[in-house]
Amino acid sequence: MAELPDSAAETLIEHGAHETVAGHHEVATGSDYIVHHLHPLTVGEGFWTIHLDTLFVSIGLGALFLYVFRLAAQRATSDVPGPLQNFVEIVIEFVDAQVRDSFHGHNPVIAPLALTIFCWVFLMNFMDLIPVDLLPELAAVVGIPYLRVVPSTDLNATFAMSLGVLFLVYYYNIKVKGGFGFTKEVLSHPFGIKFFPFNLLLRIVEDLAKPISLALRLFGNMYAGELIFILIALLPWWIQFTLGWPWAVFHILIITLQAFIFMVLTIVYLSMAHEVEEH
Repeated sequence: MAELPDSAAETLIEHGAHETVAGHHEVATGSDYIVHHLHPLTVGEGFWTIHLDTLFVSIGLGALFLYVFRLAAQRATSDVPGPLQNFVEIVIEFVDAQVRDSFHGHNPVIAPLALTIFCWVFLMNFMDLIPVDLLPELAAVVGIPYLRVVPSTDLNATFAMSLGVLFLVYYYNIKVKGGFGFTKEVLSHPFGIKFFPFNLLLRIVEDLAKPISLALRLFGNMYAGELIFILIALLPWWIQFTLGWPWAVFHILIITLQAFIFMVLTIVYLSMAHEVEEH
């Protein structure tokens, strides 16, 4: 059993959670606690449902990334650099090295795109290191019943980013190879034009696999990490730090690795879109 704040417990009761009463505090089961933390703040119904917490947290983190890097650019100096400039230069050099190694075309957009993807996804993942009850309880004070603060644990967010990558893949395929060249590649690769139905089928499967693998890999890892933090929060307070601290340290590696994988796969897919067969 995990005792919730009044506001959070009342929300659970309003949505069907009914447990024992201890004084003036409602007590919810562990399953109710987990469901509450994994429930997004939504508006609308059916297909048109919008996850407001995912939307606003993502936009806020994107704005934070732009602000920090713009501030570093404005304060950049050829003299002894400050800590912010050093940090930003390290990140840029790291991403630039990955682009040089993985991208074999010529496109000035790829490096800034890769930098944006890496930093943005990392910041989304980093929200998982904030104590699970902190921001939701603060939101409950102002009347917000649900708040999921890790956008990358929302399948809508990860699929939206992966579909954006797929759109860029098609855009650069057509731009670099032309409409005729791209169509010819789809119908003739890899077995030749005589087997174009098989070639087309393989291409459809390949193109569907790209966004699905991108979205599910990021979502699955981050969702599992968030769930473990929630389960640790259900334990007695005296053991939470003992288990939570090692997992948080290990999770830093996970959130960085997932941002890196998303960035590298995006670079590879765009590199393939820029390849033109020579005969």
